[in-house]
Amino acid sequence: MTIRLHIASLALLAAAAFALPASADTGSPLGKWRTFDPDTGAPKTVVEITETDGTLTGTIVELLDDGETTCSQCDGDRKNQPLLGMPVLWGLTNKGDEWSGGTILRPANGKTANASLELTDGGSKLEVTGSKGIMSRSQTWERVE
Repeated sequence: MTIRLHIASLALLAAAAFALPASADTGSPLGKWRTFDPDTGAPKTVVEITETDGTLTGTIVELLDDGETTCSQCDGDRKNQPLLGMPVLWGLTNKGDEWSGGTILRPANGKTANASLELTDGGSKLEVTGSKGIMSRSQTWERVE
């Protein structure tokens, strides 16, 4: 009887695990994030943050508006390249409760800045800060489930 009960319990747990929707680890910045136009507040893109060898990279995986589709304001290799698939965050490493030491690209003006990330609201929001010298600008991104 005990073996049957254990088998039934394991089967139930396995079924429940497969029935639950896949969701990102809310204690990590990894996953997909909805970004917003800093001037209008309108949804702009979906950026997927991945980790390789302890370093984060954020790549545009979806465009949410009818605006620019290429980085016309960028310089160098990014000039006039498609925004879809373009890295806009790179080089961030974990420093306790935040990720920092990386770079962020703002495709609208082609400028880069030092970047840091911090999870808020139980991991459902990401505070993204770009800074250059004494100037900084923060924006809140929302996790896409």
